Amino acid sequence: MQYNPKDIEAKWQQKWAEAQIYKTQNHSEKPKFYALDMFPYPSGAGLHIGHPLGYIASDIVARYKRLEGFNVLHPMGFDSFGLPAEQYAIETGQHPEKTTKQNIENFKNQLAKLGFSFDWEREVQTSSPEYYRWTQWIFLQIFDSWYDEKAKKARPISELIAHFEQKGTNDLQATRDEQAQDFEAQTWKQFSEKKKQEILLQYRLTYLADAMVNWCPALGTVLANDEIKDGVSERGGYPVERKKMKQWMMRITAYADRLLEGLENLAWSDAIKEMQRNWISKSYGCELDFKKDDEVFTVFTTRPDTIFGVTYLAIAPEDERIAALCTDEQRAEVEAYIEKAKNRSERERQAEVKDVTGVFTGAYAINPISGEKVQIWVADYVLAGYGTGVVMAVPASDERDFRFASHFNLPIKPVVEGTKIENGKVLEAYTEKTGKIINSDFLNGLEVLDAIQKAIAYAEEKGVGKGKVNFRLRDAVFSRQRYWGEPVPIYFKEGVPQPLPESELPLELPAIDEYKPTADGDPPLARAKDWKYKGEYEYEQTTMPGWAGSSWYFLRYADPKNQEAFADKKASDYWNSVDLYIGGTEHAVGHLLYARFWTKLLFDRGFISFDEPFKKLVNQGMIQGNSALMYKVKEENKFVSADLASDYDTTELHVDVNIVEGGVLDLEAFKKWRPETADYEFVINKNGEFRCASQVEKMSKRWYNVINPDKVVSDYSADTLRLYEMFLGPLEASKPWDTSGIEGVFKFLRKLCRLYENISDERASDAELKVLHKTIKKIREDVSRLSFNTCVSAFMVCVNDLSKLQCSKREVLEPLTVLLAPFAPHLAEELWQVQLGKTDFIMNASLPEFEEKYLKEAAHEYPISINGKVRTKIAFALDAEKEAVETAVLADETVQKWIGDKPLKKFVFVPKRIINLVV
Repeated sequence: MQYNPKDIEAKWQQKWAEAQIYKTQNHSEKPKFYALDMFPYPSGAGLHIGHPLGYIASDIVARYKRLEGFNVLHPMGFDSFGLPAEQYAIETGQHPEKTTKQNIENFKNQLAKLGFSFDWEREVQTSSPEYYRWTQWIFLQIFDSWYDEKAKKARPISELIAHFEQKGTNDLQATRDEQAQDFEAQTWKQFSEKKKQEILLQYRLTYLADAMVNWCPALGTVLANDEIKDGVSERGGYPVERKKMKQWMMRITAYADRLLEGLENLAWSDAIKEMQRNWISKSYGCELDFKKDDEVFTVFTTRPDTIFGVTYLAIAPEDERIAALCTDEQRAEVEAYIEKAKNRSERERQAEVKDVTGVFTGAYAINPISGEKVQIWVADYVLAGYGTGVVMAVPASDERDFRFASHFNLPIKPVVEGTKIENGKVLEAYTEKTGKIINSDFLNGLEVLDAIQKAIAYAEEKGVGKGKVNFRLRDAVFSRQRYWGEPVPIYFKEGVPQPLPESELPLELPAIDEYKPTADGDPPLARAKDWKYKGEYEYEQTTMPGWAGSSWYFLRYADPKNQEAFADKKASDYWNSVDLYIGGTEHAVGHLLYARFWTKLLFDRGFISFDEPFKKLVNQGMIQGNSALMYKVKEENKFVSADLASDYDTTELHVDVNIVEGGVLDLEAFKKWRPETADYEFVINKNGEFRCASQVEKMSKRWYNVINPDKVVSDYSADTLRLYEMFLGPLEASKPWDTSGIEGVFKFLRKLCRLYENISDERASDAELKVLHKTIKKIREDVSRLSFNTCVSAFMVCVNDLSKLQCSKREVLEPLTVLLAPFAPHLAEELWQVQLGKTDFIMNASLPEFEEKYLKEAAHEYPISINGKVRTKIAFALDAEKEAVETAVLADETVQKWIGDKPLKKFVFVPKRIINLVV
């Protein structure tokens, strides 16, 4: 049999599509298995060679589970709202919907060539009005919810109103705004309707608030913390500044405890769990009120036992009280510092612990416990949204405070025994929560933990503080000042947000003349003409963030055509949580956290029957690019071969890897790619080559190191690509793309085909069955561990062993073909139906069972040593007696040749190891 992948793969892709073999039913007597990939954003560049890594892995599992007898849901869709399409629209005037549709078609064509078993009838696109109708519906359910801390669940706003009417805020434990006031039932009844709505907004799980946000002027939108890297936008690399704006917020903090607790039962990596724990970061401590005149600066601290060691307060640069606080002498310096801090993201400010910056306001506050005056500083390591935005600094007990105080020559006062002191000077911060308290009045002599409790009790007794649980997690900004996103289903009546009736969903994006913000800085939707509810009331002009549609898409796959609900409850109950979810670690504190939040809320409100979206999560590694580098001589129109570059003063440039073969640049192709270099001088080496250097880095258009999977499929085959990407290394590891090994995988598939040239119905030998069942055992074990690279190795060993045995037995090749089908589905189908003569698709076969008996050894081949040197080998049954073995060995011709007439002095027999003769 010849391996002709171009004919084979196109043929079977068409037959699979025509037969709809991957169409999944929402009911079955089989057990269910839900395998899902994080759906892609359809970029204009299409897929590169790194994208399919996770898709191939999930496809192997999906196919394998079908063979195991599971009803498998394996869908695919597109996270199709996004900034790139909108930026392109701003630049060209082309509607982002048109660009997005073109990109999706390209993606689907590329995915189709790789033979994935997706049920395309369940495809979702987040930018489709049929889809975002339900994103808007979920938003309305969140708007209609409040969090009952006693019941630990979200409940309808109607139940909160009923509570207010009967009891006011008495006996109410609810998550609400800090500034929310208590009132009696009678007072509630006297409030105007507008006042009632404003109060309810303080409890709703999505609400409007003035918030410090990450504003990106170039993109004209607000960005979430996870959309910023190194102080610039992740997309485009534009500067980001902190700015106060009215935003829709999601009260995710209400779920902080449950989000932490739920991690314990998830089969996720420890690294991802730890990232979420650190992002949520629960801490126990105390709020204390420092005062300056009538102004109160409330701090949250986990170490109230160190209150007597406070030597300064640090406040966030965004604090609006700074202008009134600072003295005239310090004002210019403070304002300059604040302006600079505006251009740094919160993540950047937290990460750069070595750079100590700050400025003294000239003002002082009073320590509420000691009564001492302490300086008030502005420092950008303090975040306005975390805790209270004010930090009480104890340099002797905190490393960051110690660096700050040392840098600015502020007092450092030790308050815990064990602090290193030399000549009265504190040498370093003592951060342990052990030891006795010193220099602290009524806390002296107490152990740290006891002192914490006593300090809290004292603060509460004096009315200057209270014990509190705090979280690092903050409510999520939900507004984006852009066009290409889901419209928020809200209109405004007398300035109060009102929900759009569900019967009027979806609220579709209106037509506008330009896709950028207005001249006044309003969002693009402000450009829409006559876009008002009932022609009278203004709609919300911001759109939802990119994570809105992706926070529930896994639920829509269960019932994607439903017009009456986001999913029929029977369907979502049946498919339940995703059994295997594969995607990148970059979504740890973004998408993965928000999806958990929305799932828990929908569970609380009774719309679904489970409160975690993804049971098992696997983060695939990155396939890195192998960049090609060339060298240009500075200030000359001259390039030099990489092996000669050390002789020149050069600048390093990236070159398209697709015109470099084996490290050698195709000069003619380069000149076509860069026509401005047509007349440049190219200095080649003594072998007549112009060589490029290589460098492993992220695969990116920016570095011209992107490999298109279409080319690999064309040059080799889809099955070759599938196997090779798995063969590169462990799924979770990052590894560079290296074409040097792909030829070996292609040759392996050709070698496999040769086993099927003359199928025999003879019974397989014990040796052949041993090879088969050894492979079955290995594949079953390794697939369960998602160790696909070792699976590919096992197939290669198997084919080599069967080739040596010249095996062509149907009894061996049929189960081997089924075993290979999840990995190389096109070739497996060809072998199954054409060479083995089967009439049904291989997907409907059953996974071969491993039988231990074929691996049990009936005999052992012993090395026969004579006077310490191996002279021959002889096989004996495992239960052979020593006397029988000795007789047979001495009768062997080779042994007789070596011992001759010499008398046997000793016969050593170690079962299953060695036989040694001493003569």
